[in-house]
Amino acid sequence: MHRIRDELRRALVPALALVTAFLLGAIVIVLTDFEHLQHIGSDPVAALGGAVKGVVDGYGAMFSGAIGDPARILAAIQSGDAGEIEAAIRPASETLVTATPFIFVSLGLAVSFHVGLFNLGADGQFLMGGLGAAITAVLLAGHLPPFLVLLGGLIGGSVAGGAYAFVPGFLKARTGAHEVITTLMLNPVAPNLAFLILGSIALPSGPTPVPEVPRLMDLPTIRVDYGFFVAIATAAVVSFLLFRTTRGFELRATGFSRTAVRGAGMQPGRITMLAMSLSGGLVGLGSAFFGLGPAGGFGGYPSRDMGYVAIALALLAGLRPSGVVLAALLYAALTNGAQSMVIVTDIPLALLVVIIAFAMMFVAAPGLIRSIWRLKPTNPAIEGASSRPVGPADSI
Repeated sequence: MHRIRDELRRALVPALALVTAFLLGAIVIVLTDFEHLQHIGSDPVAALGGAVKGVVDGYGAMFSGAIGDPARILAAIQSGDAGEIEAAIRPASETLVTATPFIFVSLGLAVSFHVGLFNLGADGQFLMGGLGAAITAVLLAGHLPPFLVLLGGLIGGSVAGGAYAFVPGFLKARTGAHEVITTLMLNPVAPNLAFLILGSIALPSGPTPVPEVPRLMDLPTIRVDYGFFVAIATAAVVSFLLFRTTRGFELRATGFSRTAVRGAGMQPGRITMLAMSLSGGLVGLGSAFFGLGPAGGFGGYPSRDMGYVAIALALLAGLRPSGVVLAALLYAALTNGAQSMVIVTDIPLALLVVIIAFAMMFVAAPGLIRSIWRLKPTNPAIEGASSRPVGPADSI
C-alpha cells in the first residue's frame, strides 16, 4: 500500500507538468485565434467562447490522435467488426510505432552519458545500423531460413552501429580527442561512407525478398511490430547491466571520476571504448528494427533531428531506462496527437510544436512545477538533489 502511494506521489509532478503545459498552450491558442478575437469588441462573449471551443476541440483531436477515442474503441470491440477495431486502435498503435526507435536510441545515449561521454553521433550511427542490417539481410536471404535471416539482419545492424560508435570511443581513449567533436563530424560522413560501401559490395541483382519483423496484429494498417516489446526488454536489460552488474558499476564509476577508476585498478580507456560501442550498438539495433519492420523500411527515417530529440528524452528521463521508455511514449503521443490536431482543426503545426516543447520542458523541471502548484517535497533532501540539472554522470 505504501509503495502504491509513493508511486502516485512520484506521478503527481509529471501529471501536473502536463496540465501546466496544456493550460499555457491553451492560452497561446486563444491569443492567436484571430478569427474569433477580431470580434471581441462587438461580441466579447461569443469571441472568447469560440476561441475556447477551438481549444477544447483541438485538445480532443490531440488526445484521439495519440491513443484513440475510448468510446469508439469500446464500440468497435463490442461490434466485433475487424475493420472498426483496426480503425479505432490505429492511433495508439502509431504512437507505439513512433516511440520504438526513440526508445532504442535514447537507451544508447543514456549508456554513454552514464560514463560521462556525450555521444552526439546518433544520426550517423542510426544510418550505419540500417545499412548494416540491410546488407546482412540481403546477403543471407535465400541461403538461410527467414527467421535466421531476420536475426542476422538485426545483429548486423547492431554491429554496424556499434562499430561506427567505436571510432570516436577509440579516439577518445587513445588520443584524448573530444567525443563531441568526433561524433558530430562523423554524422555527415555516414551518408558518403554508406554510398561507398554500397558501391564496393557485390549485392544480388534484382529484388531480394527480405523477411519482415512480425506485426503484433495481422491487420493491414496496424504497423506496430514486435520491435516495441524488444525495446521494452532491452530497457530492462540495460537497467540490469548498469545497476546490477560489476561491469555496470565500472561504467558508472568512470562517469564520476576517471582518475579514481584508474587508481582502483580499472582501465578507463577500455571502458570508454566499450561504452561507446554499446551506445552505438543500441542505436544500430533500433535502426535495424526500423528498417526491417513494417513501419519504416530502409527508405524511411523516423525524424531528421532524431539524435537531438533522443538526447532530450534521455536527459528528461534522468538517464533511467524505465524513464526513457515513458519519455519516448510521451513524446510519441504528443507528436502523433499534434499531427491529428492539425488535420482536424486550423491550428498551425508551428504552434503545436511550441505546446510539445512546453510539455517536455515542464516535465524536465519538477522544482518549477512544485513552486507553481505550491507542493511540499515529501523528502527535502531528495527533492533538493533531484531538482538539480541532470548530467552525464548522474545515476538512478
